[in-house]
Amino acid sequence: MKINIQKGDDVKIISGKYKGKHGKVCEVLKNKNQIIINNINIQIKHIKPKQTEDKGYIKKIETPIHRSNVKLIKKLHKN
Repeated sequence: MKINIQKGDDVKIISGKYKGKHGKVCEVLKNKNQIIINNINIQIKHIKPKQTEDKGYIKKIETPIHRSNVKLIKKLHKN
């Protein structure tokens, strides 16, 4: 299927946990029909230390949303 949303476009989430929020597309995953939006759908991952001297840390990851759950608001114009 063709995805009409491109990197840099403004979108609105129309269903799910983040319904009603706006954001800018930072990546499009064409093979999975999913998109990643800036500061939307953030997951927290706890990273354990690799060695005894290291410290663990918390990493925030933006996870993809299916394209059917978003609506295109403003298309990025390429001139």
